[in-house]
Amino acid sequence: MAFNTRPLGRRTLLRGSLTVTAVGALGLTAPGAAGALARPTRKGGKAQPSIIGTADWGAREPSGAIEVLDQPPVAVTVHHTAGTNSDDTSQEHAIQVAKDIQNLHMDGNGWTDSGQQFTNSRGGFVLEGRHGSVDSLNAGNTHVVGAHVGGHNSELVGIENEGTYTDVDVPQALWDSLVELVSHMCSQFGIPASEIFGHRDYNSTECPGEVLYGRLPELREAVGARLGQQVTQPRTWRLLKPGDRGAEVLAAQHLLRAHGIRNVPADGVFGTTTQRAAADFERRHGIKFEPCNHTARRPESGLIGAGSWPLLATTVRPGDRGEAARAAQVLLEAKQHSRTIRSTIDTRTWKQLLAK
Repeated sequence: MAFNTRPLGRRTLLRGSLTVTAVGALGLTAPGAAGALARPTRKGGKAQPSIIGTADWGAREPSGAIEVLDQPPVAVTVHHTAGTNSDDTSQEHAIQVAKDIQNLHMDGNGWTDSGQQFTNSRGGFVLEGRHGSVDSLNAGNTHVVGAHVGGHNSELVGIENEGTYTDVDVPQALWDSLVELVSHMCSQFGIPASEIFGHRDYNSTECPGEVLYGRLPELREAVGARLGQQVTQPRTWRLLKPGDRGAEVLAAQHLLRAHGIRNVPADGVFGTTTQRAAADFERRHGIKFEPCNHTARRPESGLIGAGSWPLLATTVRPGDRGEAARAAQVLLEAKQHSRTIRSTIDTRTWKQLLAK
């Protein structure tokens, strides 16, 4: 068994088994500012959901070292695989899904192993994704770093839910197993139920689909009820995509113009020109393209979401003029029926104005 330890001694890397060394706190921040919340005490005594381990479903060995932190993740991330909504709900099919994902991630993406820590099938079967994830969950105080959310993998534990949920709801079996798994993860890792997010809350992607994403408040409440927690629903960045219309799109267009992106219309319609402008903004600012598998069906480049808003939404102060001020005025008028900028509009205020 080969091990490779970083010189800083902050993390331990492993191949095929879980071994950990001491590391300091990383000071990471999630969309809901998990670091500012009191982390709930691990409940203990809760029955672990049935999880099919990598050895049991015949996973390939990782192609390299897997990174493990000796601190737990701070939030749970929900994905959809963006694949076929299969009617096959058998365990055999669930295992094939896990194998297909691992092959795609290792052979197609060039990753060491499956990117997500866990996979949830449409039949309600839960499988270990990245090697060592079950051991980490059992320990409750370590984190197997995955590859499922660009720029945030050191913070987040992720679940791939089989299927595409842009237009249809998840099967009841998948929902029930998701609630059970996430409840156990939050209990073991000490994650507040309010710190359950979708992939789109970190990167500009449709994942986990409009329908499943719309049920995340319900998921937080269900997990909170199981853990005896009162849930505060977090504010998150709105996702804008081709075909959208309204004040939020118009505000985004003004902000793109404020950043020097030319030929952007100010018509409140997210058309081809606005999509190209958003993609241009991403390239100029080095925003890494972090799509979900849904790109096999619809291109995701040029969406305006969590990957872009923090850079796009610049601070506006009373008395400011120009495109950014116009963007703020558009949202103020839509939300508060007033175009007057009475106080500084910072990142937090932009998020509030853009919230549904």
